[in-house]
Amino acid sequence: MAASALLSRVARGGITAFFIYGAGIGLTYCSQLLIARFVGVDAYGVYAYVFAWMTVLAYFSAFGFEVALLRFLPAYEADHNWSLFRGVIRYAEQRAVTIGISVIVVGICFIVLWGVSAQLRSTFLIGLALVPVWALLWIRCSVVRAYGGVVLATAPDRVVRDGLLSGFVVIACLGLGWRLDAATAMMATLASSIMALALASVAARRLHPAAIESVFPTYDAPAWQRAAIPLVIIAATETLMNRTGVIILGWIGDTKAAGIYSLAFNIAAVVALPRIAINTLFAPTISGLFSRKDQVLLRALITSAASWTLGGAVCIALTLFLFAEPFLTWFGPGYEAGVPALRILLVGQVIVAGTGSQLFVMTMTGCERGAAKLLVSSAAANAAASVALISLFGLTGAAIASAASLMMWNLAMALFLWRRLSLLPGVLAGYSATP
Repeated sequence: MAASALLSRVARGGITAFFIYGAGIGLTYCSQLLIARFVGVDAYGVYAYVFAWMTVLAYFSAFGFEVALLRFLPAYEADHNWSLFRGVIRYAEQRAVTIGISVIVVGICFIVLWGVSAQLRSTFLIGLALVPVWALLWIRCSVVRAYGGVVLATAPDRVVRDGLLSGFVVIACLGLGWRLDAATAMMATLASSIMALALASVAARRLHPAAIESVFPTYDAPAWQRAAIPLVIIAATETLMNRTGVIILGWIGDTKAAGIYSLAFNIAAVVALPRIAINTLFAPTISGLFSRKDQVLLRALITSAASWTLGGAVCIALTLFLFAEPFLTWFGPGYEAGVPALRILLVGQVIVAGTGSQLFVMTMTGCERGAAKLLVSSAAANAAASVALISLFGLTGAAIASAASLMMWNLAMALFLWRRLSLLPGVLAGYSATP
């Protein structure tokens, strides 16, 4: 009875999260569709290339605290240690701003000295301002989530930012008759991100515990850094792994192919939406079962969660696979060149869906360092394979490298979990032997 109740709770929570994340991702694709259609394939390539770099740099600037705060704040609240509670928030925000400003300064120097086109230079210079804004946005959303405001934590980054971006693009192009380029699209992205940060800041101010108002912050920086370093490695490396194809294509000067590949990759990533939704309750539940050494229920949960995500992934991927060409054509002329890449990425995503959320299993069972090592190794292999295959097959080569690296990474995690916890991956977990 306990097992069925637990699985039902995770399923209900996953369905709720699916619609929240679905709304956010729908707005993301709406904004990308509008930008892709209004700026054209060449300018969108420049925008996508700069966007990829800014995403990686923003995760680096957040320094893992967008995840670490979800661990520290509930613990300090339970102990009524309000001085450390306030201190870790201030430390995380100050660290994000300091690193973000440093990235801007170094980035400006690099862009000024680097011989690039005027459009790429102006887009980069605007985009660099996104780094501290995004880092601070993610941290404040995590703070709001720790306060218990799940919807308010999700809305600024997942809904408001891309909803406002879509509105800005529509007003500029259809209302004012402007012709957008990559730089103006990046400016709209910056404006919508600043407004999302403002909303997250208001939510954090409204929901904060009254007890922290009367205490001075205290700091335990060594402990916070020890916990955050593996997390920032995982977050930044996973983001870099996802953006490797775009970055390499843009680096060699083929920004048009970078834009097409970015669009194909983002569409294929929809297949992972069921897994992302399930993870909202899957991760903390795994941690609790592991702590209680309930291996039977742990295997049942992993198997059920992987089966749900695989079923959803197959339905989404099959539809996108069959209608890949007309779907990409909707974005405008030139994007149909990404059809082979999209189909390759969809196959890879479905195969990986069957292995379940192995990264979460590792991080929730005390294997963060092992997870970071495997992810860094896989990202390095992905970069090497991308360089080789892009030179041979262009953006299709980037898709082959990404899909192959994703599958090899999940295979490596499966072997790790089998040796450490005697767990088979995903849908096979129920057949694992009890250690």
